[in-house]
Amino acid sequence: MTRSIKSRCCYALGAASLVMLTSSPLHADSWPEKPVTLIVPWGAGGGTDATARMLSTLLEESFGVPFPVVNRTGGSGVIGHSAIANASPDGYTIGVATLEIGGMHYQGLTEITYQDYSPIGLYNADPVAVFVSSRSDYDSVEDLLSTIRSSEHRELKASGSAQGGVNHIAEAGMLLASDIAADKVAWVPSEGAAPGLQDLAAGGVDFATASMPEGRALMDAGLIKPLVLLNTERSTSSPEVPTFEEETGNDWSFGSWRGLVAPAGVDEEIITTLQAHMSDIVNDPAYLEFMENRGYATQWLEGDEFMEFMQNSDQRIGETLKSLGIVE
Repeated sequence: MTRSIKSRCCYALGAASLVMLTSSPLHADSWPEKPVTLIVPWGAGGGTDATARMLSTLLEESFGVPFPVVNRTGGSGVIGHSAIANASPDGYTIGVATLEIGGMHYQGLTEITYQDYSPIGLYNADPVAVFVSSRSDYDSVEDLLSTIRSSEHRELKASGSAQGGVNHIAEAGMLLASDIAADKVAWVPSEGAAPGLQDLAAGGVDFATASMPEGRALMDAGLIKPLVLLNTERSTSSPEVPTFEEETGNDWSFGSWRGLVAPAGVDEEIITTLQAHMSDIVNDPAYLEFMENRGYATQWLEGDEFMEFMQNSDQRIGETLKSLGIVE
């Protein structure tokens, strides 16, 4: 083959490649043309998985293509969160980010932070509540805080999560906001909220921190009671529980959250399209009934507002972990 023929062939191949590129499904005006993977960094059967599968069903109905859920577990959430951040930014992989993304990099588990994502929207945030045994004499959070102040160092015990977990951070933040040393209370680590609350019901600890949905079963059994919600607004599902701000005048609030994200660099039109569909989904009666029946709080913050929310969550987690001496 002569050089001129080779050149013409190369030119033709290049032109064909250009046509294929310009008509590829990476372009927002044709998205989505195939299934969109929805990564969940936590195991099947948990709250994040359950909410993601509900969203998957409604997204499929809304877009007309499957949104299969893939659970990528391990590393205390690192593997799944990394899988989302490191996916191709073509719009065909999204995922659920959770509060834990704020603590991972502080503890040296990963270099990934909230800045490695394109924020779609926050759809759930459950504030932490402070629980005591139904047999205790504490009638308010001020009663509890007064006892902590007058007690010996680490005389009182609390539980609700692993060391440095969401409920430990919430408890430590409450103490700091009340001008009490973060380690004044001895934290008893547990594999999640459920065993921590069971320890409280059995008398093994003096109080526990967990979300209202996590404490519902033991509350209904009459074994534990909530003193306060670490939030600035009361819960619609438990309006009788006062907020920390109401009780103390302090606006410290903290809780778990879940939001849809994509890898950084996804076409902004794709993000906008997802946000438009999600704005309808979070107001869908089926979605609202699902969330209410399970006690999950509903809200919707998209784009820059969600990014600011993640930034504030990250900052609070870092400050509290440092005060606990877990990170430098």
